[in-house]
Amino acid sequence: MEKLRIGLLFGGRSVEHAVSVASATSIVSALDPARYEISLVAIDEDGRWHLGTPALPPEATVKGEEVNLPAAPGEHTIVSASESRVGRAVNLDVVFPIIHGQGGEDGALQGLLELANVPYVGSGVLGSAIQMDKDIAKRLLDAAGLPVVPWQLVRKPELREGPMALAERLLERVPLPLFVKPANLGSSVGISKVDTADALVPALQEAARYDEKILVERGIDARDVEVALLGNDPVEASVPGEIRTPHDFYDYDAKYRDQATELLVPAPVSDEQVRTLQRLACEAFRALEGSGLGRVDFFVERSSGEIFVNEVNSLPGFTEGSMFPRLWEASGLPYPALIDRMIELALERHRGKARLETHYRPE
Repeated sequence: MEKLRIGLLFGGRSVEHAVSVASATSIVSALDPARYEISLVAIDEDGRWHLGTPALPPEATVKGEEVNLPAAPGEHTIVSASESRVGRAVNLDVVFPIIHGQGGEDGALQGLLELANVPYVGSGVLGSAIQMDKDIAKRLLDAAGLPVVPWQLVRKPELREGPMALAERLLERVPLPLFVKPANLGSSVGISKVDTADALVPALQEAARYDEKILVERGIDARDVEVALLGNDPVEASVPGEIRTPHDFYDYDAKYRDQATELLVPAPVSDEQVRTLQRLACEAFRALEGSGLGRVDFFVERSSGEIFVNEVNSLPGFTEGSMFPRLWEASGLPYPALIDRMIELALERHRGKARLETHYRPE
């Protein structure tokens, strides 16, 4: 059987560059070399693309030959960016982008792949963009009747024009404690928990380092529970998992550095809560135009058991220790088979789009 040619894209210009490299390292070790012909494509921190092979560790690919993907339908071909090597090309059947954050998870990369007409893993342009933007996502989830934590939106010019007056207005609308978040970022970068009025302006300024839009959310004492999703239509939901950390919240250190963080899979929740979480996860995924894969993060309030949709992640972390693959492992789908299924879904989605008419032919 002819091997499927996979382009594994990773790295990127966002603050989640290192997380993406870790995900790529796990994926490339799990891809079956008898089934796939693998090309590593690293996007460096300046946004340039470099080509490598599975014989090298992913981090070494960043120093490889510079390449481009032409933004036009063709042979799904990555070509050399060097004029002296015009003849070099790598043909691909499907692209597996595992680039977290801006430029990889926000619809920008997906737009390029659409223009190149190459199949790719994950949500499309619209789904990726709205899942990445926490403000737009919350508006759509709220409009769909799904429970979300109350929030206020701050735009960067408001902060520059009058930070103290802005803080006073926010505190009238959102009680302490509260959380301040960049609207378009992941891995909890730039997020602050605010317990006192004096800490609000510094928290807003920290978030503004990373984004033009900032969310201010009511803080609730809640458990962090996640559900993984897989499919185009229909969508399957995994068993839920719970995150426990000694930190005030699930911040960057708790996610990637602190060994005291626990991932409980499956989560210790009732059967009724499992059904509710899975139903809400599928509804949130559809409301935000998800496809292929996703992970829905929930808050379960400790005092009441009330469930809130926190966010939907179109490209969750993908190391073997990450929550997404662990949830599917506990649901009966091991890591290598999970990757195979995600690639199959990418090809299925592309075939479906290819059947759509692109020319108007009046009858």
